[in-house]
Order: sequence, then C-alpha cells, then structure tokens
Amino acid sequence: MAQPSQHPVYDLYDRPPFFTWLGLSFQHLFSMFGATVLVPLLVGLNPGVALFSSGVGTLIHLLITRGKVPAYMGSSFAFIVPMTALLKTLGYPAVAQGVISVGLVYLIAAILVSFIGTAWMDRIFPPAVVGPVIIVLGLSLAGSAASSATMVNGHYDIKVFAVGLVTLLATIAFNMYLKGFLGLLPVLLGIIFGYVLALLVGLVDLSPVAKAAWFQLPAFESLAGKGWHFYPSAILSMAPLALVTMSEHLGHLMVLSKITGHDFFKNPGLKRTLTGDGSATIVAGLIGGPAVTSYGENIGAMQLSRVYSVYVIGGAAILAVIFAFVGKLSALIGTIPGAVTGGVGFMLYGVIAAAGLQVIVDNKIDYGQKRNLMLAAPILVIGIGNFHLQLSSQVDFSGVALATVLGIILNLILPQKAASEK
Repeated sequence: MAQPSQHPVYDLYDRPPFFTWLGLSFQHLFSMFGATVLVPLLVGLNPGVALFSSGVGTLIHLLITRGKVPAYMGSSFAFIVPMTALLKTLGYPAVAQGVISVGLVYLIAAILVSFIGTAWMDRIFPPAVVGPVIIVLGLSLAGSAASSATMVNGHYDIKVFAVGLVTLLATIAFNMYLKGFLGLLPVLLGIIFGYVLALLVGLVDLSPVAKAAWFQLPAFESLAGKGWHFYPSAILSMAPLALVTMSEHLGHLMVLSKITGHDFFKNPGLKRTLTGDGSATIVAGLIGGPAVTSYGENIGAMQLSRVYSVYVIGGAAILAVIFAFVGKLSALIGTIPGAVTGGVGFMLYGVIAAAGLQVIVDNKIDYGQKRNLMLAAPILVIGIGNFHLQLSSQVDFSGVALATVLGIILNLILPQKAASEK
C-alpha cells in the first residue's frame, strides 16, 4: 500500500464520534450540494430527485465496493446537453433510457476489466501521466469557480468578487489556525462564514425557503411515462459520453488512491468501482434523476480535512436522502450564492491539482527529459484549455477526457529517450 499524502485524522475504516461524524458529513453535503442541484435545474429535472438519487447512488456505490472507496456520487455535468434536448423533445422516458444506457456501458466495462485484469493500468498510467492528469482534473474546474465568484447573470459584480475572495481567505484561515473538532471542518465553516457575509451584503434570496414546505415528496418520474416507447436516439446520444465520465472516474480513483494511501485499483478493484458507478446511474435513471458520477468537490474536502472515512461519506449520503424530503432545509442550502461556492471552489479544486503536483514530486519526474516534458505539456494545455471534440450538438468529449486519452497514447508510442538525448 502506498503512503497517504498526509497522515489521516480518520482513515478509511475509522468511525468518528457521533457529533464529529455528523459535522464532517454535513461538510460533504454542503460541498456537493450546489453542483448536484444545479444539473437538474439546468436540464429541467426535479432537484429533490437529483439529491435523493445522489444519496442513494452513493450508498449503492459503497455497498458494491464493500465500503472501501470514499467516493460521493453527484449529478454529472457531462450529460447536460443531450438530457436537455431529450427532455424538451421526447420527455423523461427518453432521458431515462439514455441515463440507463450510460449505466450499462459502465457495467460492460466492468465485465471486460474482470476478464483482462488491471495489470495494464501501470503500463498506461505511469506517474508521468498520472500527475498532469490529476492537475488537469482540478484546474479544469477553475474557470467555473472564477465565474461563480465574480459574475451574476452574466455581469461582473464587485460584491460577488469580494464575498468570493473573503470566503476563500476565511477557508484558508480556518484550515491553518483551527485545531480539534473545528479544525476538521474548514470547508463547512468557510461556507457558513461566506453565507453570512453574502446575506449581509444582499446576495442571498430567502424567498424560496419561505415558499418551501417542511415536508415534500420528490417528484419521481416513471420510466414508461404514459406508455412504453423505445428511443434509440436517446441511447446513441448519451451512451458514448460514458467514455468521458469513465476517464474522470479513473482520474478520481488516482487522486483518492494518492491522498489516502490505499490502492483502489487493486482493492476493491476497478471492476467493482465501475459496477458501483454504473448501478448508481441506472437507479438514478429509474427514479427520475440525472446520471451520477464521483465528485471532485468531495475529494477536495477530504484532502483539506485529512478525513478519509467511508462512514463520513455514507453519513453525507444519508443526509442527502433526508434533505430530499425536507423542503425548507434543501431550499435553504439552495440559496447559497455562487460567490460562496466559487470562493470555496478555489480551494477544493486547487487541492486536487496540488495532489497531482505531489505525484510528480514524490516520483521525482525529471522534466529535463524531453519525454516527460512531451507528455505533460499537451495534457496540461488541452485539459485546462478544454480543447474538446464536439461530434454533434449532443456528443461533446471534454478537454479532460481528450487530455487523458492523448496522455495514454503518447506514453505508449514515445521512445524512452529523444534522439538528441541518446
């Protein structure tokens, strides 16, 4: 087993005391809430169902991986365009078939991995590729955080900038100067601090909280709708994008393995993690939610708090399920402005990128060697710049996915030394 990047406060199978456990789980809930609810709002699906499916999906993933992988499953952004188009033209049953087809692609990949094993992983993902890919996973989200922390309705706002910056600085201060129980919650405390500040300067609209009921049943959708129809166009538009989220899945496993010191590719194995993702996505499709995937925000929260416990992740999943039925609580969290989530995002996404830098440092990757330089340079620029491949209005492979694939190919075909170095 590799050494963790930092000595853990609570390791993988440690169960914190109840109130500490609850606070840490709330931290994960707050970290993922904005993005998980934003996807259904953009698509036109029910946010309560998305929150419910993220919690249930995480519990399914924990069950299938035998409680060995601290991964939180949230709504995936990769499928926004095709889901929006399908919902407007064919309705939710078509979206559901597309989402379920994504889950089935994951299950097929898991079956293939069970036959061929994972020995190939070390061959195609050496540290010289892994480090830059992890950096890209973090920094590719930087634009989203910066936009959230500076813009309102497409216009620059100095109040938003100020709240975002102060939220970031507060999160840094909490992480550096607090000890004990509070020292484990820098992200949660940063969000609370930023929220209060945003409330004081008028960036928070509390009217959704007043309108929301205390108890509300999420609007679960039916796969069949008013009658069963087969939608091959839905499957063709969404199933190929599973390759995009699978590349992100591999990247997240790399980061988790690095920061926790547990090799999740070997135990519980890639076939179980892929099966967990696929099964969670299929369940989401059956109940009216978007496709789900592991979340970088939660990985960032783990890196900051040094708490890797699967019990904490499971607690966050249970809270998400409960909040899906408590209208006022979910509405209250939904009022957290982009200035706050963006400010915290600077930290969460940055620590993922820093984990990639640590891979490079720990493995003493020498960028005086042209091969290593030729691997890192295009991965970083293509991934961070989002040089993406758009095959149609509905099929779009992100820069992260292309950077990962290009890194794998270059690693396999480039010689160990450039001609000028021989």
